[in-house]
Amino acid sequence: MKETILVVDDNVKNRVVLQRVLTYHGFNVLEAEDGAKGVNMAREYSPSLILMDIQMPVMNGLEAGKLLHADPRTKDIKLLAISSIDKLDDHSLATVFDGYIETPFNILELPKIIIKHLQDSECGCQLGRGDF
Repeated sequence: MKETILVVDDNVKNRVVLQRVLTYHGFNVLEAEDGAKGVNMAREYSPSLILMDIQMPVMNGLEAGKLLHADPRTKDIKLLAISSIDKLDDHSLATVFDGYIETPFNILELPKIIIKHLQDSECGCQLGRGDF
């Protein structure tokens, strides 16, 4: 069975690149353009993993991640921040996200990071929940 990845990003180009790379590597991909829609889609579709941008309109990634962790239906979904922000509060990320992928990302490494997170939460990514 294919794993489903939810990509939550307000940047259409980022979503297209992520969708193409992930689909090529055999994942089902869902897309949302803001945190509020991402939370609703996570609740409806229960993806295996969510790639969440931090800065978005309507609801940012940190707010969306906090809602997902507070909801018993979505609290166990792996959640990776994906952002180009240089200065992120590591403590805030650690309480919400399982890891952090800086953009621009390496499209050859991205599937490996995702597969590792799906197999084991101790993936050695840049940031991991509790590893800050």
